[in-house]
Amino acid sequence: MTNRLRNVLLLSVGMALSSHAAINRKTLVTRNNPTITSVDTMASLSVGNGGFAVTTDITGLQTFPEYYKNGVPLGTQSEWGWHSFDNPEEYRIEESYKMYDFGHGHRELYATQPKSGRAKEAADWYRCNPHRLHLGCIGLEIEGLKPNDIQEPRQTLDMWNGIISSKFLTHGTTFSVQTVCHPKRDMIGGQVKGKNVAINLRFPYPTGGHSDDACNWNANDKHQTELVSESAHEAVMKRTIGKTVYYVTLHWKEQAKLKEKKQNYWVLSSTSNYLTYTCEFSPTLSAQEGSWEATAEASAHYWNNFWNQGAAVDFSKCTDPRAQELERRVVLSQWLLAIQCAADTPPQETGLTYNSWFGKFHMEMIWWHQAWLPLWGHYKLMDRTLRWYERVEPIAHEIAMRQGFKGIRWMKMTDRSGEEAPSKVGSFLIWQQPHLIYLAELLYRRDPRIDILERYGQLIDETATFMADFASYDKEHDRYILKGMIPAQETLKASETYNSPFELSYWHFALQIAQHWRERRGLERIALWDDIIRKISVLAKDEENRYLAAESAPDTYQTPQLFSDHPAVLGAVGILPLSRLINTSVMKHTLAWIWENWNWDHTWGWDFPMVAMNASRLGLPEKAVSALLMDKRTNTYLPNGHNYQDQRLRCYLPGNGGLLTAIAMMCAGWDGCTDKNPGFPKDGKWNVQWEGLQPLPDNVKSMSCLHEY
Repeated sequence: MTNRLRNVLLLSVGMALSSHAAINRKTLVTRNNPTITSVDTMASLSVGNGGFAVTTDITGLQTFPEYYKNGVPLGTQSEWGWHSFDNPEEYRIEESYKMYDFGHGHRELYATQPKSGRAKEAADWYRCNPHRLHLGCIGLEIEGLKPNDIQEPRQTLDMWNGIISSKFLTHGTTFSVQTVCHPKRDMIGGQVKGKNVAINLRFPYPTGGHSDDACNWNANDKHQTELVSESAHEAVMKRTIGKTVYYVTLHWKEQAKLKEKKQNYWVLSSTSNYLTYTCEFSPTLSAQEGSWEATAEASAHYWNNFWNQGAAVDFSKCTDPRAQELERRVVLSQWLLAIQCAADTPPQETGLTYNSWFGKFHMEMIWWHQAWLPLWGHYKLMDRTLRWYERVEPIAHEIAMRQGFKGIRWMKMTDRSGEEAPSKVGSFLIWQQPHLIYLAELLYRRDPRIDILERYGQLIDETATFMADFASYDKEHDRYILKGMIPAQETLKASETYNSPFELSYWHFALQIAQHWRERRGLERIALWDDIIRKISVLAKDEENRYLAAESAPDTYQTPQLFSDHPAVLGAVGILPLSRLINTSVMKHTLAWIWENWNWDHTWGWDFPMVAMNASRLGLPEKAVSALLMDKRTNTYLPNGHNYQDQRLRCYLPGNGGLLTAIAMMCAGWDGCTDKNPGFPKDGKWNVQWEGLQPLPDNVKSMSCLHEY
């Protein structure tokens, strides 16, 4: 049987497992369209195309960016829009390097954060630079307009067609606004109706802040907006911020006039009660014209196809009172991730809404952002992002080489260039390393073409080469251990920690996948990798049969600070399959203790789906559902679908992505699973219907059967 036929059969099995009539996709999506009826700074709505997104306030525009800055900010961000402040002191990244000896037989050079002096200043500069830009705000221009002037608002995001419709009363006039994003161009389209319609374009200077809206409105002397061309229905502006240059092209349909109100502040005023426009942001001049009608039509076509061609999960026949909220979160999460986490580069944790960690992205989070895409049928969007690994491979190779390891070591905190940002924690993480292997496997399962093997095969080999070299052989106990790293549970120290459970399981699983990819490519298995697979350490437990946070942390359950971080031990099963490293009864006992004793108010958004996946694999579906809907601050989903964490992280897209991956597992299961909807209770209240989902991988033996049958 060919791989392609095998995939078709898998999809057919998935469709059959739902055993219901086809889901009405439009009904499913539109009943979860959010409607906002007040000026709520936590309910901002966004449109986007995966690599460019615009977030609007209650006016359907970006009229009140200062008012919304501490809520869900009104971002206009892209994957290409970055800026660096000048470096007059000529700091070099090497100044942040520090040598360590973690017992690997050689010294290791890490980009870290020194505490004082020029080394600290250099590290601080490279953490901040480059930072992601806010490209500019488009707002309603009414002199003296304030948020409390907005009366009788009603705003709806139509996810089926990708359009935000807003209606409100202000200054005695009813306004209606429609806002849409082009699916292939970084262009916003708008239609505004009202008395004496005018819109403004305001351009901020970057802040370089760790977590903010990236808008400094009080530095007009530090950047310029130059009108480079103008005609009756078009204007092109050149934005210059230091060495960063980009262009803004404005098209409008009606008779209107463009004037500069003040520096970096322009107003487009219609001579009628209508204004129909497009505004495109680009790193280069664009010769293409734009129209509202064409943009809206392209958006509708794209989003209709997105919802129709991907998987779907319908909770409408469930009688459990929690089901409706779960469906809302699932549908909105697909929208949010698709509009801002499906670009040519990995996404930041707050997507394209506002900056966190200076707008940079974290490579240990890419699995949470994107694993759901192939599971839900959108594998081409993930392939788009994974190609970034090819572009930055030389930098990853340099990181491994300066630390004395073979292969390539993937960076943790970075930007589109792939340069590693100094970090006292991130530089020592290793669980981002196997993600490429896992994600490439999910991609190949959906699209088993030879060019996929060729594109990622060598990268997987080099990724696994580092993993094998990083593992240390313990001759006394004839086993391999992992040491000299900070695990996913970041409260543990690199100098003291060895054999953390999630990393052990991930090494075991990913090396098997890497060997399987070699076989698919007609290459021999690598003996060292097989030896590590056979001999990597089993998970350490205490006398009460609970798995430890690390073998080096025997007092795990007497250390309260460990209860306020990720319960990462549960990631060893769920995200990953059961294996010889794990005793099922011990893992169940560990889950039970964590469930009752963990400080859930101090966990993160992706922890809840991680627990749900763990419970699903262990045959505890009620716990799986309860984990996804646990009433905790970091498991809050705002009216717009964003996963709220705290005042710093009002958006947290890894939580949304984790939710979708967990739902895929709870419905479609994993290789070899014959239970229908294994993650949902069999109490008659969870009649979950789904179609098009793919199961998660199990162990390589069952995977081999699927490919060789």
